[in-house]
Amino acid sequence: MLPRESLKDLLSQGLSDRDKALICLAVDPVGPRQVSDIKALAYSGGWRTAKKKNVSGILGQAKGLAARTSDGWELTASGTQHVATIAGPLVGAPVPTVASSLRVALTKISNADTKAFVEEAIACYEGRQFRAAVVLSWVGAVSVLQQHVVNTPGLLMAFNTDAVARFARSRNPFVAARKADDFSQLQEADFLTVLEKIGVINKNVKQELTNCLKLRNACGHPNSYSLGPNKVTAHIEDLILNVFSNFC
Repeated sequence: MLPRESLKDLLSQGLSDRDKALICLAVDPVGPRQVSDIKALAYSGGWRTAKKKNVSGILGQAKGLAARTSDGWELTASGTQHVATIAGPLVGAPVPTVASSLRVALTKISNADTKAFVEEAIACYEGRQFRAAVVLSWVGAVSVLQQHVVNTPGLLMAFNTDAVARFARSRNPFVAARKADDFSQLQEADFLTVLEKIGVINKNVKQELTNCLKLRNACGHPNSYSLGPNKVTAHIEDLILNVFSNFC
């Protein structure tokens, strides 16, 4: 919701302790935070006395603006609106536009499984669950490409001819695909390589999709990687321009 670099500007505005604590909960990536994490974030943003504050007491008296869950403190819907009022233009706003574009692509998808992936990606994106949005939007895009290969006359044969020959000497030779699920034999990077070889995508598109795949891998495994709305927006825009707009 709030880029981390905006924290020092907001915490220096003479706000109440309650509002400062709520702002710390709104910093990307948004999610439950332990008191120790809130204090560390506040201290790094210039609220030096936060380490001595009773943060749980402050948030507990926030009148429904924050809730304590089993994973820590997090903003409620009312709390999110309250912080947005305080932060104004510092609140990231690329989500509505890109989510709208993704919804347009959604109307063109006929496969039920693919549509479900994209619907979940939109929900995660609008809810600022950015790592999940990256993973699900990528899965949806790959599903679109798989369906395109299967449903386009002559394309599945071309794919099988190249893939069978290309991976004949690998540890797990590719067996000619008959349906979209059969592509799971291949790593997604190898799937993109075959698509380029048979002319479904060109070299530049493959490079952009490879970058999207790398981000998906960073977001899909347990690690300390974090990202904000601008990075996710660029990822989804690339998928819209290079996959959803062309193959749905």
